[in-house]
Amino acid sequence: LENDRYDSTAQVYQENQNTMASPPVPGFTCQTNGKGNPTPVWDSGAGRSGRTRSDSECNAAPTAKSLARLCSRDKDERTTALEELSQKVLVCLGLDRPGSAQLSKEVLLHLLRLSSLCPLKEVRMKATELLRTAQEEGIDVPRALASGPSAFIPAKELLIDGPNQDILIESFLSLGRVDHLTMVMALHPAYLSCYQRTQHALLELDGPLPCHWRHYISIMAAARHHCAYLVHQHSAGFLEAGGEEGWLCSLRHAPTKLRSLQTLNKLLAHRPWLITQQHIQELVSPGAEPRWSLAELIHAVILMAHTHSLCSFVWGCGLNPEPDHVGGYTFQPSSPGHLPRSPHSPAHEDGRPELVDGEVEVELLMKRMVELQQQQECTQEEMVTRFERERSESIPTALVRGAPPGLVLCLVEEPEFRYEDFAPRGEQSPHIMRAQDYSWEDHGFSLVNRLLPDMGQLLDEKFQVKPRSSNKSKFSEIA
Repeated sequence: LENDRYDSTAQVYQENQNTMASPPVPGFTCQTNGKGNPTPVWDSGAGRSGRTRSDSECNAAPTAKSLARLCSRDKDERTTALEELSQKVLVCLGLDRPGSAQLSKEVLLHLLRLSSLCPLKEVRMKATELLRTAQEEGIDVPRALASGPSAFIPAKELLIDGPNQDILIESFLSLGRVDHLTMVMALHPAYLSCYQRTQHALLELDGPLPCHWRHYISIMAAARHHCAYLVHQHSAGFLEAGGEEGWLCSLRHAPTKLRSLQTLNKLLAHRPWLITQQHIQELVSPGAEPRWSLAELIHAVILMAHTHSLCSFVWGCGLNPEPDHVGGYTFQPSSPGHLPRSPHSPAHEDGRPELVDGEVEVELLMKRMVELQQQQECTQEEMVTRFERERSESIPTALVRGAPPGLVLCLVEEPEFRYEDFAPRGEQSPHIMRAQDYSWEDHGFSLVNRLLPDMGQLLDEKFQVKPRSSNKSKFSEIA
């Protein structure tokens, strides 16, 4: 529950993250259709200053299937796929004459991602080489805007070729990509491993909810915290799973059954102590319309709680936009001959990414809080009070609570509903079930395992690993 106390501080990064949310997936945006209703349209790649694509792309261009072969566990097949990728890109560049086709924006962004985040060195080097060749042929190539996965953690501590390379390679071969969240979480390999198993089970394995619904529920949960990073990630997964584009423009376009989760979602996100038995009955009772089965509701609740927690991780670690997501790249060169910078190429000698003024404010605030804690012992309540006082004095009000991104806000009902203290001092607290009266082993594990086989075990493993990870120095510094 205390994660929400730090929501306002995390909003310092809102300006950085806002650019990610419009559109929520590459090339996707919403426009009004003349009747006030948003309709999805696809960006044609505006903003590129050099030669533009014609209506038809190069017939020899790399396809999603050929790019997926780069993730094969068979080294020989990966080598063959890499050679084919190189040949197809070079063929497209050779065909690139006035009036003809060229490399698509999607392929260029895929090459940018591979050049910066692929843990396989041969793939990374080949992608960098192809981007350089394209640039030499006069093609506008994208470059990453961020110099590392995190605004807090020095890029040199998150090297692709570092001690955690094995788990990053496994992530790439299994999932087809390594994102910023994975790179930061790889600082704790044991936790990353069980997190990925849980995430895979929640989103991909057999269960009571359709796959695209699972991603949409996660989008709804992330939107409550204005977390454009996760909204973007799950929007891409939602479309890949066959979801309708219109749902991403507004909750009004989603099925009534999904919209009925909004009350539960907002309470879980901001004031979970207000949830009562009636909230559950309204969704599962025989007279409920639409009605949720217990298995469906348990699945949805775990997805929401999982995503709410992940939002705290994203904000707390200052995750930067992905290099192939809107807000994470640009086609405008910073200087003549500029090539995309790999996140593991530090922007400064100490590897720290360049900080904007708001980020400096947060670092100073955190440093001040550590000093206060070391000066004298104090209770958790006193620490929270001091934190709020220091925060309000050191961070400009305009930065503390920035306006949520437009295409995140359209996925939120009652955006003004936020965290409030459970029981301010001097006021009588409502009668609720207190945290110390709850036992995961007695109340949660058996219920989850009965309705979602194996999920209870996966969550239990995650709960067991987490305390051992929380004492590691790097995440302790972030916290």
